Amino acid sequence: MLSLEPPGWGGNLLRGLMNSLQIAVGGYALGLLIGVFTACGKLYGGIITKDILGCYTTIVRAVPELVLILLLYYAGTDVINQLMFWLGKDPVNINGLAAGIFVIGVVQGAYSGEVIRGAVLAIPQGQLEAARAYGFTGWQVLRRITLPAMLPYAIPGLANLWLIATKDTALLAVVGFSELTLETRQAAGATRHYMLFYCAAGVLYLLVTLISNHVIGRIERWSRRGFYQV
Repeated sequence: MLSLEPPGWGGNLLRGLMNSLQIAVGGYALGLLIGVFTACGKLYGGIITKDILGCYTTIVRAVPELVLILLLYYAGTDVINQLMFWLGKDPVNINGLAAGIFVIGVVQGAYSGEVIRGAVLAIPQGQLEAARAYGFTGWQVLRRITLPAMLPYAIPGLANLWLIATKDTALLAVVGFSELTLETRQAAGATRHYMLFYCAAGVLYLLVTLISNHVIGRIERWSRRGFYQV
C-alpha cells in the first residue's frame, strides 16, 4: 500500500509532503518579511501606521485560521477576477501553490511581527544608549547591537511559528490544494485503509518536526553563544 510505485500510494504521500514543505517554506519566509515590516512599523511608525498594523495583527489573531484561509483564497481570487473584468481582461486561474504561500504568509506575518517586536523591546535599553554614546550610526546599532541581542529572544517564538506553518498547510486541503493531508485522505478513501495512511501521514509530520527541532536547536545555540547556559 505504501509502495512508491503504483498501485502503491507512497509516491502520492511523498508528493503531498513536498507540496506541504514548499508552502510552509514560502509562507514562513513571506510571513517573516511581513513580520519585520510589521514590527518596525509598530515600533517606529507614526500613529496611523501603528493603528493600521494593530488592526491587522488583531484581526489575524482573532479570526480562526481556517476562516482566514477560506476568506483570503476565495475572496482574494474573486477580487482579482473582478479587477481583471474592469480592466477588460480574461479571468485568471490563481496558482494553488502561490495562493497557499500568500495565505500562510499573511497569517504568519501577524504572529512573527509580534515575536520580533517583543524581542526588540527585550533588549536592555542601556546597550542601545551606550552604543549611541560611542557615536554608532543607526546602521551600526542595528547590525552590532540590535540584531545580535534580539535573536536569542526571537528564535524560540519564530521556531514555534515554523512548526505551526508546517501544520497549517493541512488546512489548505479544504480549498483542494494537493498537500499531504489531501493526498492521505484520497489514498485512505480509495483503499479503505484509514489507519495505515493516517498513521503514515502522522509519521511524516513527526519526522519534519524532529528534523526541524534539530536544526532549530543548533541555530539557537549559535545565537546564544557567549550567554550563560542554564
